Amino acid sequence: MKITAIHLYAIRLPLHVPFVISYHSYHDIPSVIVKIETDEGIVGYGEGVADEHVTGETWESTFYILKNTIAPLLIGANPMNIEKLHEMMNATIYGAPTAKAAIDIACFDIIGKKLGQPVYQFIGGRYHDEFPITHVLSIAEPEQMAEEAASMVKKGYRSFKIKVGTNVHKDVERIKAVRERVGDDIAIRVDVNQGWKNSATTLVALRSLRPFNIDWVEQPVVADDIDAMAYIKSKTDIPMMIDEGLRGPREMRQIIQKNAADKVNIKLMKCGGIYPAVKLAHQAELAGIECQIGSMVESSVASSAGFHVAFSKKIVTSVELTGPLKFSKDIGNLHYDIPYIRLTEKPGLGVDVNEDILDELTVFQDVVR
Repeated sequence: MKITAIHLYAIRLPLHVPFVISYHSYHDIPSVIVKIETDEGIVGYGEGVADEHVTGETWESTFYILKNTIAPLLIGANPMNIEKLHEMMNATIYGAPTAKAAIDIACFDIIGKKLGQPVYQFIGGRYHDEFPITHVLSIAEPEQMAEEAASMVKKGYRSFKIKVGTNVHKDVERIKAVRERVGDDIAIRVDVNQGWKNSATTLVALRSLRPFNIDWVEQPVVADDIDAMAYIKSKTDIPMMIDEGLRGPREMRQIIQKNAADKVNIKLMKCGGIYPAVKLAHQAELAGIECQIGSMVESSVASSAGFHVAFSKKIVTSVELTGPLKFSKDIGNLHYDIPYIRLTEKPGLGVDVNEDILDELTVFQDVVR
């Protein structure tokens, strides 16, 4: 099998409501959709959602790296040779994991369709039957966040991720308000998105959070300060998760060596796709570090790719791939059984892409043959 064409679509996915985290407010989500055609007539879809605050990539840079650097390299290549494709991409350009993830995901979609099997079946087989879905609360006023959480509990949600990362005292008020509203039986995770910056500020916050029975605190300090994460972890009994601080195997090795986290958040956009994500999960398993598969708020395409990794790995104990639930219009049909996600046995990613909606949401596009 050979790749004959790579279509690129720069789209913007509309949100029901703005998504607010410590470093940015999103009114829509810019994404690059990749459609790979083969000489056997099999078509695969991939997606790259860049975050300049995490990997240094942008929507525009991802599109043009794909167009000018990666896509021309892969015309004529066999999409089933995943390791070789990654070697080719890595030898051609350093970094750019979001662009590489888009290609990787599309190739796995092709492989699954060729074999007539869902992706999870050939990256370990199905381990999990279902995952509970965690509702993510954007940064807002404490009472507003508490009210949203209460409404989601009525819909069946049993866990929340609370976005914080502003003033520590206001953040504590937000967490307290949600806990008091939802009660003690609901799981609460706190995601700081680097907003508390350093270990000193974080330790002040953690002392105030002890009464609220927090599942874990995610990335309180700047991404590159793994030493600070290790220090914080040694000073608290609240579990610590690393997100932005984990991109690839080098950071995972440092996290393990420095005992810097209880949990890690693996995202396909940070590491380069399904294949690198599986490698990171194996590294974490060797060290006994539990994994979450997260996302950059992605459409059904990349979200389903993340779910395939999660469902195939015992060491993955939680997921946060809720992009399709946040969009007022999506290009795919990934289905959620709220408050759970259960994958089908459809081949490839298991997602049908609506080309009419894809065209509607496209801002600019190109094709490489």
